[in-house]
Order: sequence, then C-alpha cells, then structure tokens
Amino acid sequence: MADNPALTRLIAPEAEALGFALVRVRLFGKGDERTLQVMAERPDTRQLTIDDCAELSRRLSDMLDREDPIEEAYRLEVSSPGIDRPLTRLQDFADWAGHEARIVLDAPIDGQKQFKGELAGIEGETIAIVLQKSGTVAHVPFGGVVDAKLVLTDKLIKATVPLSFEGAEQEIEAEEHD
Repeated sequence: MADNPALTRLIAPEAEALGFALVRVRLFGKGDERTLQVMAERPDTRQLTIDDCAELSRRLSDMLDREDPIEEAYRLEVSSPGIDRPLTRLQDFADWAGHEARIVLDAPIDGQKQFKGELAGIEGETIAIVLQKSGTVAHVPFGGVVDAKLVLTDKLIKATVPLSFEGAEQEIEAEEHD
C-alpha cells in the first residue's frame, strides 16, 4: 500500500541495507509543503530508535540527492511507525492479530467500507476481522484496503513497550548524582 511505488523501489533497498524493513513511503502535500514520509522498523523489535532514524535519513538523503526522483522541493521525514501504526503489508494483519484495528476499503462490501474490530489474521489475500459492533467475522480483501491502522488500546500499549531502554539508566544515574 505504498503511495508511490517508484519511490518505494528506490527507498526499500537503502532501508534493507541497514537492516530495516520498510513500512510505508508516502509523498504528500503541495508546493513548498511537500513531505516524503518514510516509516521503517527493525524486523526483530518492530521499533526504530532515534539513532536508527538519523542513520536512515542520512542514507536516504544521499541517495535522493543522487537520483533526484522528485522534481519539486520537499521535506524528508523518517520515523518509526509508532504505537498506532499503519498496517500496510498483508503480513501486518497476521502479525497484529488479537489487536484492534480500523480498516477502510476503496469499495463497500455489503454496503460497508469501514471496519473496526479485532484482527483475526489472514487467509490468503483476505483479512479476517472480528467486528466490534456485531462480534461477527468479516473477510475483507487486502487489495481493496486504502487505509488501515491499529487502534490505541491498553493491550497494544503493553504489547509495544520498548524492548530497550538503552541510555535510560545513564539518565537516571545522572539525575541521582546531581
């Protein structure tokens, strides 16, 4: 679900060379307000540190300066997908099964374009979601998804607690010695 497949093809190898998985590439805005948004994560932690963002940003800036794929001026934004992350790859819907999500389709299924509920995994190219209102399972085609993201819940917060508090001990020690 990349907004710009050509940019994604340029950016993905750069992210992968650093050991990151690309989550989303989006170019949005107009005129002087254009932003190239790149979301990535470490496959093992599903997180990206500030240092990771800086490293990827430098690498992408160099490559984008060389290739010059965007004619207009733009701002590069590199980030982690965050806790209420967008779900952009089919595997995301399986990986986050058991968590609440919102899914918007390009065309309605039985009169419904928006779905909210607990992800129940994938079956081929179809996403299963237990609907919040009815408790029934809806099957939505991945190819029809125009927007999907996790919903911030206590369960999600517990599941995404940072795996590393690197540097936190030093900060605490510094405060204790002052």
